Amino acid sequence: MLNRHRQNRLRAESGSRWQLPQLPWRKLAAVGGGVLAATGVGAALLMFMNQPIERIRVDGQFQHLSALEVEKAVRAQLHGAGLVTVRLDDVRRSLRLLPWVESATVQRSWPRGIAVQVTEQQAVARWNDTDLVNARGDVFANSAHFVPPELPQLAGPPGTEADVVARYLGLQGRIVESGQRLTALRLDARGAWELQLGNGVTVRFGRKQVDERFARFLAVALRMICQRATDIAYVDMRYTNGFAVGWRSGATRLASGATAKQGNADG
Repeated sequence: MLNRHRQNRLRAESGSRWQLPQLPWRKLAAVGGGVLAATGVGAALLMFMNQPIERIRVDGQFQHLSALEVEKAVRAQLHGAGLVTVRLDDVRRSLRLLPWVESATVQRSWPRGIAVQVTEQQAVARWNDTDLVNARGDVFANSAHFVPPELPQLAGPPGTEADVVARYLGLQGRIVESGQRLTALRLDARGAWELQLGNGVTVRFGRKQVDERFARFLAVALRMICQRATDIAYVDMRYTNGFAVGWRSGATRLASGATAKQGNADG
């Protein structure tokens, strides 16, 4: 009887053991083999397509840059990479760091090349003696070796670049039409504006009612400056409904309709 119980227990234990599930193993093996084969083919294709970069084509209209400078900056970012593994974003960022570069596109050019398109910055003025600024107020080229001497000098506190450039662009066309040239426009830390013309006349606008004073300058004072430029040292627009003229002789005269300032509150 004891032996019979023992045999029954052994049969029960052997029946509960884990068995390999009934799966289509041959099909799975075939699928796995196909995946491995496809991976191998993909790796081989990648190695085939990752050709060494032998040529760099640079396009763009250059005045302050050269195609050779651009190509040198590109090659410095290759680090031996092939056409597939090259990091185009890194190349693009390195080009944006070059002085005078506004934008750059970088593309693969099969079979063994890279195509680069560069757009130069268009400087509208110098900024704070050391930099240049474009029409959007973006400061650039603080290490530029060549600064066009005909550019006007703009200045202002950090963060005011766009405001100063916009004011300059709104003025310079009207001033050129009058036969004069705007050579400098400054905004100081207190918010006071001042400009200088090519004939040496300085015009002060202060920091209050700025738009009205600029409009009065263009409508009335600019005409007087054009007529008496050699006699005028400065024009002070910080008056109500008028302006004051400082003559090179040292005399000062209020223009018709001007009301004297109250102390120096306007600054």
